[in-house]
Amino acid sequence: MSEWKELELYWMEKSNFKDNVLLTKRNLHLRCGKAIKQIQISGHKIRSCQRDDRLIIHYHLIRTYFIKDHQSFYHEQDAEHRKAEFVDKQLKTDILLENKKIELTEVNKIIPSESSKRFGYDRRAAVQYAQTWWNDANPAYQYFEDNDCTNYISQCLRAGGAPMHGAPNRSKGWWYNASSWSYSWSVANAFRWYLSGATSGLKGEELSEPTQLLLGDIICYDFEGDNKWNHTTIVVAKDDANMPLVNAHTNNSRNRYWTYEDSAAWTPNCKYLFFRIGD
Repeated sequence: MSEWKELELYWMEKSNFKDNVLLTKRNLHLRCGKAIKQIQISGHKIRSCQRDDRLIIHYHLIRTYFIKDHQSFYHEQDAEHRKAEFVDKQLKTDILLENKKIELTEVNKIIPSESSKRFGYDRRAAVQYAQTWWNDANPAYQYFEDNDCTNYISQCLRAGGAPMHGAPNRSKGWWYNASSWSYSWSVANAFRWYLSGATSGLKGEELSEPTQLLLGDIICYDFEGDNKWNHTTIVVAKDDANMPLVNAHTNNSRNRYWTYEDSAAWTPNCKYLFFRIGD
């Protein structure tokens, strides 16, 4: 049996909820009155390296969950970059490659900047972009392999018609060009404070409840509850309870339940901010 085939069988076995991540996800859905009816596993090899009796395989794993949600069904997906190590053709370790944390931009360095331009937010276009690129990188933009979540969200908002302003000052406004970009474009903490401070152009109105969010709106996450905002998602659908389903990069997710309680980064101290986008 080839090492790659053994890896496929390994994940087929884990898909029977013999994995802590999958157990956590199943329990989260059960608490919401849903059920994971089926899990499909797919993936592809990125690269491999033979070192004496050891074979190291870097690969991309994609899981698709078929979810029964009260009276309807939908698919949730996630993707991970993993590394497996075989010794004498036997699988010894398989680990998720953690994304490196990038330095947070200080709040007092973020200047929202003013733009008199109003825009009609095309929510459908933003969501279509989010669904197209949820597990891929648009070559028209820089890709941040270690932490791409806010870069991806900014691209979605730009696809929905959000106006850029503030260039070339990286600490001002929200903007991107081929060689540079604002901190607010790519850093979750800076983006959160930009949305709160902007009064025109791209701006965010804070909402009190997730059920108030519309498709194309934004959720910001402070996983540790220390006022350092770590993550950003975009609402792409609603479930039968009118709760948001979100897309994100790092790790790539599609139609994920908004609370992120099934994430290794989540803690009981997690804080959320809900932003309505557009005028």
